[in-house]
Amino acid sequence: MSSPTKPKKFLLLPEQIRPLAEGYGACFATDLITVSGQLVGFMYREEPDSEMDSGWRFFSGKESPEYTEDPSHVMLYDVNTIANYDPSIVPLLDSPSGSAFERAENGQFVEVELEPESDEEPEPTIH
Repeated sequence: MSSPTKPKKFLLLPEQIRPLAEGYGACFATDLITVSGQLVGFMYREEPDSEMDSGWRFFSGKESPEYTEDPSHVMLYDVNTIANYDPSIVPLLDSPSGSAFERAENGQFVEVELEPESDEEPEPTIH
C-alpha cells in the first residue's frame, strides 16, 4: 500500500499571482520551478493537446529524465502563473509551435533547435 502524497507547498501564494501573461491558456511546468523556486532554464512550445493548451512546456533544466517521467513532479498551470515565477519568459510567449529556448550562462534566453521526439533517451545537455 502506497502512502498518500503530501500536498505541494508552492513558492507563490494565489494572492501573489499578478496579471503578467493572461490569455495564453494552460502549460506544463515542473516542481523545480513552482515548489523549489528555480528559474525557467528550458522552455519549448509544441502543438497544443487541447483547446485550453498553449503548447508551452517549462523546465528548470536541472530535471533528470526520471524526475520528469514521474507525473507527481509535473503539473498543468495557467501560463500566467509560470510568468509570475519567472517574468523573463513573457517576451517569448508569442513564439510559434516548434520554438525552444534555453537560458544561457548570461541569464538571457537563446533560441535552440527543438529535437524531434524519438524512442531513445536524449543525451543530457551539460551546462
